[in-house]
Order: sequence, then C-alpha cells, then structure tokens
Amino acid sequence: MNELALCAFAAARDAHLVEAPRTTRFAAFSAAFDARAELARLRALGVRFVGRSEAPFPPLLRAIHDPPPGLFMRGDADVALLSRPAVAVVGARACSAYGRQAARRLGRELGAAGLVVVSGLARGVDGEAHRGALEGGGTTVAVLGCGIDRDYPAAHRDLARQVAERGLLVSEYPPGVEPAPWRFPARNRIVAGLCSATVVVEARERSGALITADFALEEGREVFAVPGEITSALSAGSNALLRLGAVPLTRAEDVLESFGITPGVSSAPELEPDAAAVLAAVREAAVGADELARATGLSAGDVAILLTELELAGLVAEADGVYRAAT
Repeated sequence: MNELALCAFAAARDAHLVEAPRTTRFAAFSAAFDARAELARLRALGVRFVGRSEAPFPPLLRAIHDPPPGLFMRGDADVALLSRPAVAVVGARACSAYGRQAARRLGRELGAAGLVVVSGLARGVDGEAHRGALEGGGTTVAVLGCGIDRDYPAAHRDLARQVAERGLLVSEYPPGVEPAPWRFPARNRIVAGLCSATVVVEARERSGALITADFALEEGREVFAVPGEITSALSAGSNALLRLGAVPLTRAEDVLESFGITPGVSSAPELEPDAAAVLAAVREAAVGADELARATGLSAGDVAILLTELELAGLVAEADGVYRAAT
C-alpha cells in the first residue's frame, strides 16, 4: 500500500507530499514500511484509511489538481458518505453574531435537505455550520488540518464527538501529526474538493475561507457568498467574492437549486404558550436571559430550556449572552 507509506513518510518528514518522491530515502522507507502493521495500529485507534487509488475514495476529491494520497477517517459513517452531494460552508473564526446565525441556519437547512455539510471544525463559522447540520438531523464532515487523532481546536472536542457519531472526521495526516500553520491552507483544498459547491459566510481579506473559495473556483465548482455589511472588515473578503462573480446567497434554497433539490414547504412550528411568550419578547428587541425571565414572569431555568428549544427550531439565535429573533 504505497499511498499509506507516502502519508507516513510525509508525516515523518513534516512535509506536504501528494506524489511519491523519486528519492533513495523514500525508496528505502517504502521498502521497510509494514502496511499491515500500520493498518492494525490505525484500527486500534478507531481510524480507517482509504487510498487515492481505491474505489471508495471520493471521486470529486480525486479530480482536483493535487488530491491527497489518501484520507484517514474517524467516525461511525461509511466512507460512501464522502461521495454524497456535499456543500462546504466556511468563514471567519472570529465571526460576528450575524455570521454565526447565518452559518448555523445554513448548516441546519442544507443538512435537513439531504446535503452533506463539510467544514473545517474551526471556531466561528465552521463550528456553527457543523452544529446546524447536526441540529437539522443531517450529516456533516469535518476536515482536520492535523493528525486524525487530534480534536483541534480542543474547545471543539465535544463537537468533534458529535460529528463522529453522525458523520466523519477526515484528514490527510496520520495520527500524531501536530497542527501547523501551513497545514490549514492545504486542508482547505480538501474541504473544497469534497464538494460541488462552497459557501463563504463571512471572510476578511486574505482569509482561509477565501483560499477555500479559490480552490473551488480553480476546480470549476460553484461558489456562493453571503452578502455582508459594507462597513465590516469581516465581510470585506466575502463581498469581494461577489464583485468577482460569486453567486449571492440570501437563502438556503439558492444552494439547493444548484443541486436540483426542491425544498419542501415547511410550516411554522406550533409553540406552547410559554415558548410563544419568550419568542414574542425576543422579537421585540435583543435581550438577555435574565431580562426575559423578568419580562415573562418565568423562572430562569424555564427560560433557559425554552430558549434552547427555540434555538433548535431556528427561531432564536444567541451571541454573547444576547438573544435575537432569527431572520
């Protein structure tokens, strides 16, 4: 299994390799490499591997300019998940409340419609896209910029566990590879490569999300951008994509139509009186949980439960302890 040997060699050399080097050093490494023992080690760690030349390797990813030699996978889903219709949702780590809300809603609606939501498990937009897909009962794939055994960032360990329960975590790096700045742009080509379309929610100029969009454009894939405030630095990159011809995204249906998916007609959920009262208060103005308790006369515990239910229903969005009605 030369592709597994190449991944192991690249990790040992701390290098980025997509083709086997014609060097005596790699030839010696490959000759001594015990693929059977390495696969056994991976199985013991709960990790699977699919090489680029193997049939289950996702065809869209194989078609890009520099596909990885293989993918390491962690999670309960079958590798066939990586070949299903998928959309990447990416954006700023330090995103705004609007960006978090938009990413989560898109993840929820695209996942509920049957698309696989792909992102990078990073803070901000990436994490919200994964959470939204899970809330919508869909599946999601997280592409790591480090070894497959790492949950990075550590703050997203619980989110990584949830992704693994319903989808997959994937990486071109074997266990033991530490995160490094240069690995994340390389990771972004896989995020874009797995998908027929990429959505940029918020992005500063020269951000990693724009690198993902560039990879998608180079491969002739569709790129969408969520319009942002013209005065916000967080939207400078995504708004620039719109000037360059990216498709403006104002609703999940814009993406679904590009896949030929007709969204079902959804009706507003019926709410219990207490939940309706909380929602009415939030619609009047952005408000904190304590203020909601005072305004509705409900206990703090009841308000917390109702807010969670309203968030899961996509009716309320939270940012920095303040709740707003979802757009």
